[in-house]
Amino acid sequence: MFQIGCHLSASRGFLAMGRDALKISANTFQFFTRNPRGGSAKDIDLDDVAAFRALAQKNGIQTILAHAPYTLNACAANPSVRDFTRRTMADDLRRMEHVPGNLYNFHPGSHVQQGAEKGIELIADTLNAILTPTQRTTVLLETMAGKGSEVGRSFEEIRAIIDRVALSDKLGVCLDTCHVHDAGYDIVGDLDGVLERFDAVIGLDRLKAIHLNDSKNPLASHKDRHELLGQGSLGLQAIARVINHPRLRHLPFFLETPNDLAGYGREIALLKTLREP
Repeated sequence: MFQIGCHLSASRGFLAMGRDALKISANTFQFFTRNPRGGSAKDIDLDDVAAFRALAQKNGIQTILAHAPYTLNACAANPSVRDFTRRTMADDLRRMEHVPGNLYNFHPGSHVQQGAEKGIELIADTLNAILTPTQRTTVLLETMAGKGSEVGRSFEEIRAIIDRVALSDKLGVCLDTCHVHDAGYDIVGDLDGVLERFDAVIGLDRLKAIHLNDSKNPLASHKDRHELLGQGSLGLQAIARVINHPRLRHLPFFLETPNDLAGYGREIALLKTLREP
């Protein structure tokens, strides 16, 4: 099954997100666990969750992805920021147990002049503090474009984090097509080579989701500016190769292009015409 969806607003609850996904012929979706710029989360509505799970089962909605707020920084120089990040992520993971078996994605963080090695150490410390043996949610480290002092700009940095986490079986990776392109991985000209490198360094068994975005900027720009599919430096041919690649096609794909719901619907329809049997 082609698992394709987009980013939806969680403000009206799980059931509303499920219905919005179905309106645009999506069978998965991504959402922020709370305001993307930080703040408290709404209480879980158990009736809403139950109604969503029934809707999902009936309509084949699979493998939804929760996205942590952008304000979280697991390797911040300021201890209070790191503490806030830990408390928020731990709370998010507790809440995700109401929709078990899904994914929780976060940006690894920015080391803020501490150096990448220190950043990697602090991110691993955060994960070691919040992961539990009984959790049913897989936590995903997102590949980053490498702007500023971002950690996760290379497959090696992500691998270094994973290697320092005790419960690493709870971890996976979300590959963002815009980010890896902007980080310098040539998925347009050498997708096979990039995937071989990913497999050698991290292992493709760790890859659990794809953020499917075009990029406003050229290869290795380290900018991280998403573009509509086919209107950026990746182009539709490269996007088609990604969704049809035998080592990727089984994964859920999530659009984060600059779009409204109707625009996402048009892109999903386009992707379905590009998807090979």
